[in-house]
Amino acid sequence: MTTTGTHPTTAGSAPATTAGSTPATTTSSIHATTTSGTRPTATSPEAAIATATGPEAAIADARERIDVLDDRIIGLVQERMAVSAVVQRTRIASGGRRVSLSREMEILGRYRDALGRPGTSLAMTLLELCRGRV
Repeated sequence: MTTTGTHPTTAGSAPATTAGSTPATTTSSIHATTTSGTRPTATSPEAAIATATGPEAAIADARERIDVLDDRIIGLVQERMAVSAVVQRTRIASGGRRVSLSREMEILGRYRDALGRPGTSLAMTLLELCRGRV
């Protein structure tokens, strides 16, 4: 278990948050001591990268954080695929169609609204992954 600020976290888990706060970052550069002998208190990814020594260290820290985020995203996509399979099996068992086009349009709209035009492509890829074969 590591401690970032006042929020304990375990390796591989999502950072702890409190109401109205931002997640505490677990980036190793946050734990560095400043020249005044105190620890930085910033929790944003930018602050964590800025405290790294030199551009190579900043890039390495940022890439490490991206790898952690990618692992979480992959896990969430796999979880979404499993939940989608349950929905599809239930719809088929109750005499419905495997795919609900109106629901897919809602999802496409949500991603587009949140991420712009590329969000639509991302949503299409997710929907394709989640349709699978039941």
